[in-house]
Amino acid sequence: MPETDNLPPLRDVIAAHDLMAKKSLGQNFLLDLNLTRRIARAADAEGAIVYEVGPGPGGLTRALLAEGAAKVIAVERDQRCVAPLYQIAMAYPDRLFVEMGDAMTVDEAALLQHYGIAEPVRVAANLPYNVGTALLIKWLTAATWPPFFSSLTVMFQREVAERIVAAPGTEHYGRLSVLAGWRCTAKILFDVSRTAFVPPPKIVSTIVRLEPLPEPVAPAELADLQAVTAAAFGQRRKMLRQSLKTLVPDAEALLAEAGIAPTERPERLSVTDFASLARAFRKRC
Repeated sequence: MPETDNLPPLRDVIAAHDLMAKKSLGQNFLLDLNLTRRIARAADAEGAIVYEVGPGPGGLTRALLAEGAAKVIAVERDQRCVAPLYQIAMAYPDRLFVEMGDAMTVDEAALLQHYGIAEPVRVAANLPYNVGTALLIKWLTAATWPPFFSSLTVMFQREVAERIVAAPGTEHYGRLSVLAGWRCTAKILFDVSRTAFVPPPKIVSTIVRLEPLPEPVAPAELADLQAVTAAAFGQRRKMLRQSLKTLVPDAEALLAEAGIAPTERPERLSVTDFASLARAFRKRC
């Protein structure tokens, strides 16, 4: 690492503070320091202000700081993690700031403003599996765009990662793919072995990087895009002329206005096609 913090090994920290991972919080602690450093470098932490969700005992936090992050703002729910995170803060004076709370309810813009941060930040996180998708959707559906982040370098279970980056016509393509592709560029960086965690999860984890676009790839109202994708993928095996009847009585007329064949299926439509469908839905409703 570029810096040495002289902090004890993470396994010792977990033992000292009796930090058994809680399934209810979706916790799987990441202990492999080579891996956390790799994630920190992938997040371009050096010289950056980083927002981290769910630091736990601080494995990734330590890597972000050691790799040169100017500041790390971390949000953690588990009160047991206060002491180990405080140790890290002492090792890196004025560079780690910990907020206790639920990331799902945090107003990130207000939090950053509290710390005098006006520019977009980099997000780096080993997201808890039980809230990872919900958090991503929260960030992708922000009312203000461009958002509070300049990049997301985050860990998901492999299945979710594949859905985020999926292209039209592939088996994983769905609502999350459309939403991510409408406002961001997204790519898979690398997988993370189960053995890197304590306790080892039953699934493979994957690091994904998303970067927000200045504007969505095609004009549409967010609420309309969410409505048409929900209806279309709610019955993904059916033709759109059938699945969209849950949205409007005359689905074929809606599709005609959007320039889409009524016999198409949702997984074959591009993000631009869904934006066209959303605009047509706005006109009719």
